[in-house]
Amino acid sequence: MTKGRKILAGSAVILGLSAFAGVAEAKAPDAKAVLTNYSDIAEAMYADAITTAGDLQKAVDKLIADPTDANLKAARKAWIDSRPAYMRTEGFRFGNPEVDDLEGLVNAWPLDEGLIDYVDKASYGESSDSNPFYTLNVIANKEIQIGADKVDASVIDKKLLQSLQEVGENEANVAIGYHAIEFLLWGQDLNGTGPGAGNRPATDYDTKNCSNGNCDRRGAYLKAATDLLIEDLGQMHAIWTKDGAARQRLLTGDANAGIAGILTGLGSLSYGELAGERTKLGLMLHDPEEEHDCFSDNTHNSHYYDQVGMVDIYKGTYKRLDGTVVKGASVKDLVAAKDKKVGKRVVAALADTSKAMQVMKDTADSGKESYDQMIGADNAAGNKIIENVVTTLVAQAHAVEAAVAALGLKITVEGSDSLDNPSAVGQ
Repeated sequence: MTKGRKILAGSAVILGLSAFAGVAEAKAPDAKAVLTNYSDIAEAMYADAITTAGDLQKAVDKLIADPTDANLKAARKAWIDSRPAYMRTEGFRFGNPEVDDLEGLVNAWPLDEGLIDYVDKASYGESSDSNPFYTLNVIANKEIQIGADKVDASVIDKKLLQSLQEVGENEANVAIGYHAIEFLLWGQDLNGTGPGAGNRPATDYDTKNCSNGNCDRRGAYLKAATDLLIEDLGQMHAIWTKDGAARQRLLTGDANAGIAGILTGLGSLSYGELAGERTKLGLMLHDPEEEHDCFSDNTHNSHYYDQVGMVDIYKGTYKRLDGTVVKGASVKDLVAAKDKKVGKRVVAALADTSKAMQVMKDTADSGKESYDQMIGADNAAGNKIIENVVTTLVAQAHAVEAAVAALGLKITVEGSDSLDNPSAVGQ
């Protein structure tokens, strides 16, 4: 979920029955075979995301039952370990409306964390002209004011959290999903573009030795949010099962439209979402509040595994957590059969982006500097690492557009002011 989303000017998807005319002569795979394998990979990826979220759920339960430093550390690790499986699924967004309709339930960002819990007023402030719920702090208040209504918040459960998601029709009011859980595990990162992540104490969950008040309610919130994450990931998985809405639409509908949707997902994630809103914007502003996993300093991994997933989707091969491999006919095969030169261009562009992402990940994993340090002002070397990620993602998106043209399709790719109209950023 991205604030300020912008769609590039362009034609809607225009599909003709002749889009794959002549492809058979080049021994291309059947388009329906590509869509079947694509659906199989989606089903497997979301199943793995549920598995790793289940590990997070167990760690959260243990933390709430026994709020020690060791259990908080373990819950944080489980959160970080849960991210790769989910991030690899993001290439299914944009081209599949069923996915985009659910994505905001699990991965919405950025969030105004004062909606959920206590914040550092000196850095966060006490109000926002654009968000009346900026410091609602549901954890501290058993009755909350929503417009003209007083709402009973004495019991923090999944139903209450769902009612707060995007309350007031404001996308910054993120009450559920990975990033709400991240905030509850780490707290605010008050280090700016300096070293260090959030540092919430384990005693924030200790009802016998409570820090910052409302430890029982904080635990209830964390528990409800984590349980709800499992349920919402289950919804995303269900749309790809045998009778799921996304799979059925692809396999019973126009095959050309389905292929166009695959490429829309790859192009839009590469360009407007990842290169633009998640990366270039924060780099332009040197603002750690614009980084994706801002409380945990895990953004480098989120970006990296977005790219890993796009490579998997394009090549039609996915290695599951249990080591089994799902593979079959792919868009890569279709494009290579239609235009060998374009096919090589896309594969090369994916490799270039993966290489740039690897440098970013290795830099962060080494402990040299985290992502938010890399985007800081007066850090030419760090800025260059992130700029290379942006540059290669943009080239990757253009390579996808070339593949679309080679297949005789037209798509609309998601845009971003940070890439398309930089002068408008910050206005």
